[in-house]
Amino acid sequence: MKAVVKTAPGYDQMEFLDIEEPKVYGDRIKIKVAYTGVCGSDIHTFKGEYKNPTTPVVLGHEFSGQVVEVGPDVTKFKVGDRVTSQTTFETCGVCRYCLEKDYNLCSTRKGIGTQQNGSFTEYVLSREESCHLLPNSVSYQAAALSEPLACTVHAALEKTIVQPNDTVLIIGPGVIGLLLMQVAKAQGAKVIQTGITKDAKRLALAKEIGADVVVDTLTEDLEKIVMDMTDGYGVDKAFDCSGSKVAVNQALPLVAKKGTFVQVGLFAQKYNEIDNESIIQREIEYIGCRSQKPSSWPIAINLLANGKVASDRLITKVYDLKDWREAFETTMAGTEIKVMIKSNDME
Repeated sequence: MKAVVKTAPGYDQMEFLDIEEPKVYGDRIKIKVAYTGVCGSDIHTFKGEYKNPTTPVVLGHEFSGQVVEVGPDVTKFKVGDRVTSQTTFETCGVCRYCLEKDYNLCSTRKGIGTQQNGSFTEYVLSREESCHLLPNSVSYQAAALSEPLACTVHAALEKTIVQPNDTVLIIGPGVIGLLLMQVAKAQGAKVIQTGITKDAKRLALAKEIGADVVVDTLTEDLEKIVMDMTDGYGVDKAFDCSGSKVAVNQALPLVAKKGTFVQVGLFAQKYNEIDNESIIQREIEYIGCRSQKPSSWPIAINLLANGKVASDRLITKVYDLKDWREAFETTMAGTEIKVMIKSNDME
């Protein structure tokens, strides 16, 4: 079968190769891949900026597909089932994090598309525990958004809980920011979404699909807008989806005293100057948020099934598997919202 393989560390080092189809064993499930979303982490891996991938490895971890074969220990899935999958392929199973099903924090965790062959190919393996059955109302394309959506569910409903009367600030109108905005709106919150001038298309989309207010922070007064909307108190919760320390430092003083700030976006540098004074003096709860966990997924799939996420507006370009490089280049150019790669014709 054909696969997009990161062959070695460094910039690019990627090839479209023929590899063997995976074989099932134990609790493993073989999935015929329908669609895979191109994630920002795939781009970082392409550029050689991530050290975690084991090479050679097939990239891709935001996927949907159909079960074509199951291992002898599989009991909950059968051939023909429509599924999506968590990215966890293997964990130690004995650490305190595994016992609490915080697999995202297991130190020996192996992830699909990083340490285990991923879904930019025709068939992929996953473990039974990681798979989720898709409702008939969720298309394969929409289901390929379930992984980033689960990440935003983890941020908005597990690391904190957005309440119906909250005013929420979401920094960054990338896919994660746009998904998180819709999760917050599904909770009944009032949402302010920010970006910069080059994000005009994304900010317009955010407004169309639910944001109460969108703000270009380069041309508009974010502080005035926030304070006018909150009677001078500041937002109840803020989520950074940009990884920009400038944006984070602009937002921290705009969080209400005793409010919550969740760091979703990854910074370019390990160490950054952050407005600690606002955190301390305002008694802000500053929370780190990494990926997602098993409990995030049923909520994410339910949001898709109930039409709470405008997946058709977010997925703006689809490429065939053989055109993977063009898909990566388009993602890097930033001209589309969400780029998908189609591995097999299935709907």
